[in-house]
Amino acid sequence: MRTLAVLLSTLLLCLVALKPTGRAQPAPPANTMQFCGGTYQMRTTLYFGLSHPSGTISESQWQIFLRDEVTPRFPDGLTVWEANGQWRRSDGHIGRERAKVLLLVHEEKPPVRAAITEIVSRYKQNFHQESVLWETAPVCAAF
Repeated sequence: MRTLAVLLSTLLLCLVALKPTGRAQPAPPANTMQFCGGTYQMRTTLYFGLSHPSGTISESQWQIFLRDEVTPRFPDGLTVWEANGQWRRSDGHIGRERAKVLLLVHEEKPPVRAAITEIVSRYKQNFHQESVLWETAPVCAAF
């Protein structure tokens, strides 16, 4: 019964931490992160579509973007993988596109959020993209 109460309390704290408010959320209490022995971090996943008005973003163009725009802002580490995305377009048809997915684990600080915002802005500008899907969630990370 005590385990169930702890799990429910942890779930409630996570839901409160995820409540969208338009501003950074404080770290949850330390006791909610004890289960993994790590530290409170944020996990940001960015989805970069590889199609643009004049064709497809090549692997070399992606590697240059990663080298010049992403790595300098997150030199401690990141993960990238390929994906195939799909969505319902406004005309009701299914759109499909190859994508690169970028995963970052980081502290929740204004300079970090600004760095992510700049990466998204540069990608949209450089490759004439309408959007980059951005998701962020609190995690417990141990390195």
